[in-house]
Amino acid sequence: MNSPGDPKAALAAIDQLLAAQPRNVRALIAKADILAAMGDHRAASTFYRLGVDLAPQANQMPAELRDHVGRAAALSEKYAMAFETYLRERVPTAAPDSRFSESIDILTGRKKVYFQEPRKYFFPGLPQIQFYPRETFAWLERLEAATADIRSELLQVLKEDSAFRPYVERHARLPHLDALGLLDNPAWSAFFLTKNGEPVPENAARCPKTMAALADIPLALVKGRSPSVIFSLLKPGAHIPPHTGEVNTRLICHLPLIVPANCALRVGNDMRPVVEGKAWVFDDTIEHEAWNRSNQTRVILLFEVWRPELTAEERGLVSAMFEAIEAYG
Repeated sequence: MNSPGDPKAALAAIDQLLAAQPRNVRALIAKADILAAMGDHRAASTFYRLGVDLAPQANQMPAELRDHVGRAAALSEKYAMAFETYLRERVPTAAPDSRFSESIDILTGRKKVYFQEPRKYFFPGLPQIQFYPRETFAWLERLEAATADIRSELLQVLKEDSAFRPYVERHARLPHLDALGLLDNPAWSAFFLTKNGEPVPENAARCPKTMAALADIPLALVKGRSPSVIFSLLKPGAHIPPHTGEVNTRLICHLPLIVPANCALRVGNDMRPVVEGKAWVFDDTIEHEAWNRSNQTRVILLFEVWRPELTAEERGLVSAMFEAIEAYG
């Protein structure tokens, strides 16, 4: 795929081929090689990247094409890094966690664009925020201050092996494709203090300090549906694959209680290690995943809160709508 002696003639020939076959991987990489030889690295990068993106899986390519695609991928990465260096040297410095810095990361390919993708209900006009700033929720520090009390109640529950049940359980009135391998899987288990908006009396009674710590938190109350307040258990080696939540009118809060090493949560582009006693709030309708790469059990307190952008009137309307849905049929 190296360019012949006359680059302009070679380029014209390749362009003629691409006009008829715009997805021809060999031709795209050949054009990138010619452009690179001519010194047009910016355009070359575009054609290398497209060739790599359109290439079949490695095991479906002949060895010769596989080598060229691998070379194109390396060159594409090289040019992308050079472009990023050039850009950052010429653009005013912004805080690493600022929106502008994130836009540069997306522009240069360091990060993807993630949007809310609720599986059941979408409320329009809400911001696309992966992890929310701590200062948004005045109650977070009070919750964290109760970590020791909550953890002591959890430890008593953990003495009873049968207390936890798979987080995703089969329901006779719902279809289950179980694409994530989580259905009835005890690797991700739960002890419900509140389920579908109602306390589980015998469980809540065992954890009075935990329930008290949640008393002033704006739980997303929808009769028959939410909130659920649970101790969420992830067994050693378990992985919750990338997925999205059901509705974007509420957020998820985690308070880590028992955390071995190598436990993390990724929401969109943001991957964070789990730290005992350090809570966070995130939008689970943005693609996320969690893992426990240790040989010990990880347990967190998990619950749902209203999105702060929703007015009291909107919360009431959403609640009334879901109550009507639950009553239907």
